[in-house]
Formats: sequence, C-alpha cells, structure tokens
Amino acid sequence: MKAAVLQTAPGDMRLEEIPIPEPRDGEVLVKVTACGVCHTDLHVVKAEVAFPTPAVLGHEISGSIAALGPGVAGPPIGTNVASAFIMPCGRCRLCAIGRDDLCDNFFAMNRLRGTLYDGTSRLHRHDGTTLAMYSMGGLAEYAVVPATDVFPLPSSLPLAESSVLGCAVFTAYGAVRHGADLRGGERVAVVAAGGVGLNVIQIARAFGASQIVAVDVSDEKLDIARRVGATDVVNAKTTNATERVRELTDGRGVDVAFEVLGRPETFTQALEIIGDGGRMVAVGIAPGKTTAPVEITRLVRRGLRIIGSYGARTRADMPEIIRLAAGGAFRPETIVTKRFSLEEADAAYKALDRGEILGRAIVVM
Repeated sequence: MKAAVLQTAPGDMRLEEIPIPEPRDGEVLVKVTACGVCHTDLHVVKAEVAFPTPAVLGHEISGSIAALGPGVAGPPIGTNVASAFIMPCGRCRLCAIGRDDLCDNFFAMNRLRGTLYDGTSRLHRHDGTTLAMYSMGGLAEYAVVPATDVFPLPSSLPLAESSVLGCAVFTAYGAVRHGADLRGGERVAVVAAGGVGLNVIQIARAFGASQIVAVDVSDEKLDIARRVGATDVVNAKTTNATERVRELTDGRGVDVAFEVLGRPETFTQALEIIGDGGRMVAVGIAPGKTTAPVEITRLVRRGLRIIGSYGARTRADMPEIIRLAAGGAFRPETIVTKRFSLEEADAAYKALDRGEILGRAIVVM
C-alpha cells in the first residue's frame, strides 16, 4: 500500500510503498477513504512535539472495514466507519470509569512510543524497519484500529468528509460537552476559528448557546464562522478584542471562552474575555512546554475557572457525535474546504503551516 512517511522531524513526508498491515486480537483493518489534516500532526512534523520517527501520521479517518482481527465480531466487512484520534485500550483504570480521553495506554504507548497496546507497531517497511503510528497512522491506504474505536456511519453522511468527525468535531464536542458543560442560554466566545474552532461554534449552537462570538485575525475565517453559527465576529488584528467582546456582551464578558489555537497570546485573550464566574476551556495544543501568564488575583477574586480539554470520550461520545451529525445539528462537510491526494500530503501540511487552510483540509486516498 501507499503511505506518507515522515522520515525525521523536522522533515518532509515522502510517499512510500509498504506492506498492508494485519489486525491482531481486538483490532480492525480499515481501508482508508480520507484523513483529516490537523495542526497536531504539524507539531510533530516540525519537531515541536516529540514523537518517534520514521512514522506515519494522520489521526482522524473514515473508510470501510477491510478485515477483522481475532475476537472481533463486527462491524461487517464493507461497513463505512469513522475513527477518533483517541483509541481507548478499554482496560486501564481510566477507561474502566469511562474516561477514554485520559486512557493510560493511549498516552503511554501510542503518543509516546508510536505503538499499539501490545507494545508493537503494525506498520513497517519491506526491509523490516518499524514505522511508528500516530494514533492509527491514517495517512495511508490502510490502517489498523482497535475495535474500541470503530464506529459505523449512516449513508446520510458523506464518507470522505466524515473523517473530520474523529478529531476536528470530536475535540470540539469534548470541549463543549465535558470541558465547558455548556448550558442553554449561555454566552460563549471562540478564540481562533480554524477547523476545531468552527466545530466548537456549530456544537455550541446545537447545545443552545444564546450568543457565540468568534475571534480571529482573518476576515475569511470569520466569514465562515458566521456561516456556521457565530452571532458576532471580532477581528483581533484590527480592533481591541477584549473591549469589543465586552461591548457585545453588555460589558459582562462571556460565560465560556474556548481557546483553540494553543498560543500564549490567545490563551491570555480567552481569559480576558470571560466574565465573573466564567470558564475558559483550553483546547489548542502548544509546542513543547509553552506557558502563558495568568493574572492570579483576578482568577481568585472573580471565581474564574481554567479547564483543559484534550478530546471527547470515544466509546460514549462518537456514537452521539455521528447521530447529531446525521440529524443535521452540524455537518462535517461544512468545514471541509480543501482536498489533497495522498501524494500531496506533504504539501497539505506545508499549506496548513502557511495559514492557507480555511476550515479543514482532508487527504483523500
């Protein structure tokens, strides 16, 4: 099969022919239709986040079931499916209490070592060289995924675009549902209207937010934000965003602000625009050990809360995400603005790095 392989980091992805992987106990082989292009992969490409190389990146996929490993009863061969980037082992202490988003083995074995949960990768070159897997290694024609992370898609959802359900939508849903515990009628702001930020807007609207303010430095992104549900938009490049958000919210600030970029300036911005008793949900991943200043006295006196949100809870939330998408509460195709072939995977991440991707791009096999 063809796969986009990152030889070293920082570095470029190069297309290679490697063997089709085989699923083992409790695993499924997916013939990949599409894989989302995410900033988290880009952090690895740029060596801003440590990960073993050589590696196959790509962590949000859609496709069809090609084979079932031993002990796996379904879904049937040929079923269209989507997979989330957090692949729960289903056995650790945190999975046992439903906290798939904190799965011990996912972080210790996949995110640190690039393996699945028997301690080995399913990917290798013809000469035997091991290729690390970032989640399922979705930038390839086939991917092995734990059966805990394979979810059937209804025919009403477009297959290729549904790849973004596994990270861009999944991450946003976790932030709104669990991070913020958003309640109907609350006012929210979304700082950074990229692929995940646009989905936070769509999901906050579905959860009944009364006002949704999108903050970004790109008028093009803000135009898309308005189309998917933002009631107000603020260009932080041309205006004082803190003052403008407070003007739009009767001087109070918002109940919840979502920071979806992972930069110190946007982290601080999100804290500044929440009102007394408000919550700031930090979603964006930052390079390395990046830090941001926090005004301690205001945090204490005004009862503010800072909540980290990495993703949703795979086994419980992915079926609900798919149900909501199929019912029209939000649609994956609304944020997919650009397609690349697998041969163009490296170009896709370079375009993302240059800020040329509005919404979400996908690599289509």
